[in-house]
Amino acid sequence: MEKNLYSFILKYSLKQQVIITLLSVVSFIPYYYYLSIPKSIVNQGIQGKDISYPVDLFGWGLWQFDNTAYLFLLCGVFLLLVLIQQGFKYAINYFQGVAGERMLRRLRYDLYAHILRFPLHTFRRTSQGEIIPMVIAEVEPVGGFIGESFALPIFQGGMLLVIFGFLLLQNPLMAFAAVALYPIQFYFVPKMQAKVRALGRERIKNQRRLSDRIGETISGVTDLHTHDVSNRMLAEFSGRLSISYWIRVEIYQRKFMVKFLNNFIQQLGPFFFYAIGGYLTIRGQMDVGTVVAAVNAHKEMAAPWKELLNHYQQREDVKQKYEQVVTQFVLDGMRGPDDQHVEPEQPVSLAGPVAVSGLVLHDDQGQPILENLSLSLPWPSRVAVVGDNGRDELLQLLARLHDPTRGRIAINERNLAELPETVTGRRLAYVGPASYVFNTSLGDNLFMGLRHRPLTTRSLNEALQARYEREVAEAEASGNSPYDPDADWTDYAAAGADGPDNLVTVAIAALKAASFDEDVYQLGMRGTVDPAVKPDVAERVLAARRAFREKLTSGALADLVESWDPARYNSNATVAENLMFGTARNGIYHEDNLARDSHMLRVLDEVGLRQRFLEIGHEVAATMVELFADLPPEHEFFQQFSFISSEDLPDYKDLLQRAKPGALDQLPEGDRARLMSLPFKLVFARHRLGHFNDAEREAILKARKIFADTLPEDRKGAIAFFDPEHFTVSSSIVDNILFGRVAYGQAQAQEKIGRVMADVVEQLKLREPIIAVGLLFEVGIAGARLTAAQRQKLSIARALVKQPDWVMLSEATAALDPRSHAVVVKAVTELRKETGLIWSLQRATDCESFDIVVVVENGRVTHTGSYAELCEKSARFKQMLAPA
Repeated sequence: MEKNLYSFILKYSLKQQVIITLLSVVSFIPYYYYLSIPKSIVNQGIQGKDISYPVDLFGWGLWQFDNTAYLFLLCGVFLLLVLIQQGFKYAINYFQGVAGERMLRRLRYDLYAHILRFPLHTFRRTSQGEIIPMVIAEVEPVGGFIGESFALPIFQGGMLLVIFGFLLLQNPLMAFAAVALYPIQFYFVPKMQAKVRALGRERIKNQRRLSDRIGETISGVTDLHTHDVSNRMLAEFSGRLSISYWIRVEIYQRKFMVKFLNNFIQQLGPFFFYAIGGYLTIRGQMDVGTVVAAVNAHKEMAAPWKELLNHYQQREDVKQKYEQVVTQFVLDGMRGPDDQHVEPEQPVSLAGPVAVSGLVLHDDQGQPILENLSLSLPWPSRVAVVGDNGRDELLQLLARLHDPTRGRIAINERNLAELPETVTGRRLAYVGPASYVFNTSLGDNLFMGLRHRPLTTRSLNEALQARYEREVAEAEASGNSPYDPDADWTDYAAAGADGPDNLVTVAIAALKAASFDEDVYQLGMRGTVDPAVKPDVAERVLAARRAFREKLTSGALADLVESWDPARYNSNATVAENLMFGTARNGIYHEDNLARDSHMLRVLDEVGLRQRFLEIGHEVAATMVELFADLPPEHEFFQQFSFISSEDLPDYKDLLQRAKPGALDQLPEGDRARLMSLPFKLVFARHRLGHFNDAEREAILKARKIFADTLPEDRKGAIAFFDPEHFTVSSSIVDNILFGRVAYGQAQAQEKIGRVMADVVEQLKLREPIIAVGLLFEVGIAGARLTAAQRQKLSIARALVKQPDWVMLSEATAALDPRSHAVVVKAVTELRKETGLIWSLQRATDCESFDIVVVVENGRVTHTGSYAELCEKSARFKQMLAPA
């Protein structure tokens, strides 16, 4: 990055700056005539001074104007000059805006690219709260300034000179009176503005600290609640807000003082014009038109002068911001951009031995972590690394995430220091104890290591292709990546797949090795499928539904599931599900909204249940308040039986005090809807509150048919109705196979049903399509919707699926229980037996399944050999094996 702001501007936007400058200079010609035309309008058009009518415009006798016509002609010329001048301003401002935004886009892209090349230790001393505002907010003014950096002082300064020249031609005394106080402004205003800028920088620094503290609060909110630190944090935050408050107050004081001074001095100009011009007019030494034109010209002088002062202020501010940001983004030890972009001419293989010699690594304080470490590992081999500090750093160096202070690392006789990330990032993989999961789908996270460059282009229609080409041209003009983010980036061959159709098939081996396949399968069972997009999967789910029903009815498990039957009330489903006989596809028919839906209320009226729902709602609310009023909010009964949350319970208690059992229909509409929403949640077999008798359940079946038959046209797609022969679009795969509700009260019903369903899935070879659905699961921010163990399993699978030459794992199963850890170690070592695997393990007892064991102590390799050899010859290794 250019360290000087103007070097950055000239290097990347010289052509645009020249165009804008030329437009500015050309605009001065019509601007001069725009200033002089009022004089002609007053003297000649209105007063008829120094002119005789009719006026022969071109001297040919074709265009002759009397007094009135000539006045309107001059006014028309004035309007035309206004349009021309505004047209120039529009063009200049437009090109300035485009140039500024393009350069801002380039700057932010460069800063983001620098973040991707930061040495890893940078993020241990610089928080997200400091970096993000610099990229997003603090460079925002730089873009606005860049567009006008040369053109504005030329344009506004030129306008000022044109105006001064015009006034000088009219009367030198008035011209110098107009600018007499400008030197005072030029001296005092920048000094006052410099203090405002300094205060602004302090405000930005304090805002960074505020952002950092907010980020820390979000990350550590659990610990803050655990230790009751909220008041302390609020007090500290209040202190930071106080600093910002007083800085802003001082900024306002100084800024408005500058404004006062500018406005006062600006108004002194008309005072001199009226005084001097009036005196000269009275004495007959100046005409009225000249005075009017001079006053109008001075008025025009205010805008460019103000713009020049603001530009000076902004220039100094933006220069400091730019240099400050560049200083913090250009770091020692940072790799160049070619490290991420240069593609090797021929594919580079790292499937070979590892040779480490004289390796030295210091931390950011100069303290040694690894000292003169040497190591040789054959190919292929599975290596376990145990010992004390330095193991994780060693693996990061082998994966080229760090560069050593001194020493050499070679893999397959290739010096890692000479290889770009386009090689090491594909042929090596590293998983640490806390690998990051991105806020996207499981599949996007899993296949992230396969997406390096777009391998195919999208097929677009003519209009979209033209738009895409325009976007690519603009990206290149801004120095941004020209790659299409919506193209197919997946390197299927790297994973051993022929294409997208069998990518999941080859990925299952990595998922199994990480013990993550069952997790993804369960997420897929809870996921949904669109039959229009995946008709084959929907058909196979329907086949599983039929096979599942046959297995249930042919065995002794028929009573475990109550299936959906259009002619029967399902006692294990809610009243809402029985009424709709389907699932809501959007929020319109969510059970909380049914009591307010006009169509549902009309149906209940037609079958005579509306009043009964209101009465049952009152009875249910009374029962809930009576049963749960004295229970703590975390009590399990709230989860199992209550329709009302602990937070809403006091509101219902107040509502019951207002409600008279015989006059419920007199309640406000909102209260009636709250009561009526409760019966929709009743499950007859589960709650057994005795509110709906047989006749009323029959009425619900009647309402079911009316509801479906009379559903308004605009609501037809709001519900996916249950149909034994069709896939229910908005239901999960497991609900589609089940096609009913699990019978309440049956011992171990879920486990028995799960086994039968698993058999059906395996029998119909449906597991892989269900895993594909599971890969669509959105994991949330930093994988928050996954457990810590699932995040680690995903990270391991992500490293394995790209089939690198060497995989480095550093305590990558720290969040797993001992049994799961042992399963993953065994599966991964088995999967990688013909390739390279280096695993930093916390316990020496886990090393038995590895070919080579390396012991690291005090930053050096002290022992190397097979597990059996070290057990026999190394007293230190035997000590590690001993129970703590």
